[in-house]
Amino acid sequence: MRAARTDRRSPTASSAASRAARLRAVHPMLWAAFAALATGAVLCVIGWYGISGERFAERQLPYLASCTVPGAALIVAGAVLLAHGRGALAAARVEELYGLLVTVEGPDPAGARAERAAAPVATSDDLLIVPGGKLLHRADCPLVSGKPDAVPPNASVLRAGDAAPCPICAPPHTPVDSTTPEA
Repeated sequence: MRAARTDRRSPTASSAASRAARLRAVHPMLWAAFAALATGAVLCVIGWYGISGERFAERQLPYLASCTVPGAALIVAGAVLLAHGRGALAAARVEELYGLLVTVEGPDPAGARAERAAAPVATSDDLLIVPGGKLLHRADCPLVSGKPDAVPPNASVLRAGDAAPCPICAPPHTPVDSTTPEA
C-alpha cells in the first residue's frame, strides 16, 4: 500500500521524501556519537578515580584495562561518528537546497537566465547624473533610482560629451545642439 502511494507522488515530492529520510537517518548516528562520547568520558573518570586511589602500579592496571582504555576508545569512536554524522547532515542539507534551487528555476534554467538577461534593466527616457559622476543614467536605473542627489544633466555636460552612457541601463545619448540654451 505504501509503494502505491509512493508511485502517485510527483518526482519532486519523492525526492523531498528521500531527502527527509536521509536527514532522519543521520540523527540516530548523532545520538550514538553523543552516547559514545558521554559513556567514554564517564569510564575515563571512573578509571582515573580508581587509579588515583591505588599506590602501586600493579593495582592500577585493572582500572586502566577495564575503564580508561575502553573509555578512550569510546571517545575516539564518538568523535568519528560525530564527524561523519555532521558531514552527512551537511551533505543532505546541501542536496536539499540544490533541489529547491532546481525547482525554483524550473526545467530550463539556462533559458530562464537568458530571458532575464534579455529583459531591459531600465526603460525611462529621462536622463540623470550624480554630481561629480561620469555616467549618464536612465531615471529608473538601479544605480541612481532612489538617490536624492541624482539630477538631470545640464546641457554643457551633454554637449561636451563629458559623461558616458551607463553600461547597466544604456541610456540614449544624443548630443545637444549648440543652439539650445544652457540650463
